[in-house]
Amino acid sequence: MLTTYIRKAMNKAHYELLEDGTIYGAIANCPGVWSNSQTLEECREELQSVLEGWLILKLRDRDPIPEIDGLSLSAEVA
Repeated sequence: MLTTYIRKAMNKAHYELLEDGTIYGAIANCPGVWSNSQTLEECREELQSVLEGWLILKLRDRDPIPEIDGLSLSAEVA
């Protein structure tokens, strides 16, 4: 389920070429998840790494995680 969530979130990523020639990427549904790199591939890889770390912290702290394309992750433990 986590892998599916990451894939769906990455499909929501938006990338922008900045004036300095670097690529900026962000996932709007996931506040604070962004990256800035020299190439699109580096930006994607860094963005996924940031997303994974963000999710680990959200789960650890039991913070709400936004639903993406009907998929939600819950930090609730039975």
